[in-house]
Order: sequence, then structure tokens, then C-alpha cells
Amino acid sequence: MVEVHLYGRLRRFAQERDPAGDSVVFVPVAKGETIGALVARIGIPREEVGRNVFLDGTLSSLGREVRGGERLALFPPDMNLLYRWYFPQHGDEG
Repeated sequence: MVEVHLYGRLRRFAQERDPAGDSVVFVPVAKGETIGALVARIGIPREEVGRNVFLDGTLSSLGREVRGGERLALFPPDMNLLYRWYFPQHGDEG
């Protein structure tokens, strides 16, 4: 199971949409599944996910493999980092 935290307008894909609460979706994960595949399975269109994708607190690409027990944070494009180059990215572009 992966704990997916949704921010900004992505909150609409979670049951809890209140900005004061946590918009979290728990998703079972298959062996070898990528973040991009998991996002698609949740039903979030690729163009609605910004470049700020964090897996266990590490900036990651959608091509990075995800495993059960990890925490994924997804932000929409209008919430991108201003100083992105300070964060090394992990995973293949995808």
C-alpha cells in the first residue's frame, strides 16, 4: 500500500477535500510499478501533475519505481518549486 498525499487542485481525487485536512489516498501497488502508472490508476490525468513529485521526501520522476509502505506527494503545475535545482531528482523521466 502506498500513501498518496494530494495537494492543491489534485485534492479532488481524494475523499477528504477540505484544505484544512489531509487529502490522502491509500493505493495498493504492484511489484515494479512506477509512480506514473500509480497516478494513472488513481485516475489523475498526467497533465494535471506538476514536476514536483516527492517519494519519501525525495524529488522524483514519474518513471521511478514505487514500493509498498512509501509515501508519495503530488502537486499540480501551479504549485511548482521556485528553486527546483536545489533538489536532486531520482528516477527516470517518464
